[in-house]
Amino acid sequence: MALGTQTKNTLCFAKGNFAYLSRMHPDLGGPRDFAAFKKAAKYFLRKKPKLIAYDLHSEYEATKYALGLSPITYSLSPIQHHHAHIASCMAECSLRNQKVIGVAFDGTGLGADNTLWGGEFLLCDYKSFRRKARIKEIPLIGGQAAIREPGRLSSAWLYLAYKEKFLDLGIGFTRNFDRKKWRFLKRMYLAGYNCPATSSMGRLFDAAAALILVKYRADFEAELAMELEKLARGYKLQTTNYRFKIMKSPAGYVIDPLPLFRGIVADLKRREPPGKIAYKFHLAVAQMIRDTCLLLRRQHRINRIVLSGGVFQNKLLLSLSLDLLYKEAFRVITHARLSCNDSGVSLGQAVIANWGN
Repeated sequence: MALGTQTKNTLCFAKGNFAYLSRMHPDLGGPRDFAAFKKAAKYFLRKKPKLIAYDLHSEYEATKYALGLSPITYSLSPIQHHHAHIASCMAECSLRNQKVIGVAFDGTGLGADNTLWGGEFLLCDYKSFRRKARIKEIPLIGGQAAIREPGRLSSAWLYLAYKEKFLDLGIGFTRNFDRKKWRFLKRMYLAGYNCPATSSMGRLFDAAAALILVKYRADFEAELAMELEKLARGYKLQTTNYRFKIMKSPAGYVIDPLPLFRGIVADLKRREPPGKIAYKFHLAVAQMIRDTCLLLRRQHRINRIVLSGGVFQNKLLLSLSLDLLYKEAFRVITHARLSCNDSGVSLGQAVIANWGN
């Protein structure tokens, strides 16, 4: 039995060649959803599972529930979030146990190094994974507040790119920026107080969207990224001058978005249409996916790509990425029946736990 994640939660019971998923529980932080989760868990526990899989994140209610079960009755198996994303897509599409390049892009999930991941390129199968490339980390200034206020993410990237000069760029985002508040946020940033670092692609979309749309707050997670995709759909371009810098490090490739943000700022200063800038951003991310996968294919001789994680709910990004990957003769696997968001993670947890025991 696998207990899933904190939001968009499902449970999975697997036996033989069959896997059964519960209905989705939107947020286990809510009493009603958590009560429904516990009811589903009790139902599956009556089927006497021998192995319980759960997410690494100790603050997830599903993880707390797992750790509250008897270790004498059940074997407990913690599973890394993004490995589970890739495994869920592999299992859904009936892939045998084989090495793939897994591209796992989402909001955030706890990584194997106890930091927040979300922009990951994994070399993995059902048994294990290695992190081979990632987005350069950015601090979430104020922790969860940075998700509610994506303008904090934009300002952090602009500060990295331009230091204090970003306040005088003469673009809409900085003209309306609360400079007094920035002084407070900067002190938090420099002190590292409540500023967990994340490699999240979801948070990168938030930062770009806040900058382009000139919006500082969001009513729900990924709201501005969804607006950015809608805006970009009015354009279709063949090229973009926005670039990521892909750097090799001892731990794998680090993908730096700073050149991309400088390109966005240059277009904003030229008063290019926001929709055109939004499209160029999407295309740049798709090209980065292709370029990174090409590097990993040359290095590891693996041609199969698996795409998963909530960011790929963005249909424009998905279509652009598929087009570029197919042109390079990659074999690409995507979700067909399950969602690429966290509601499919429990299936991946169950499959990984089974292979590891």
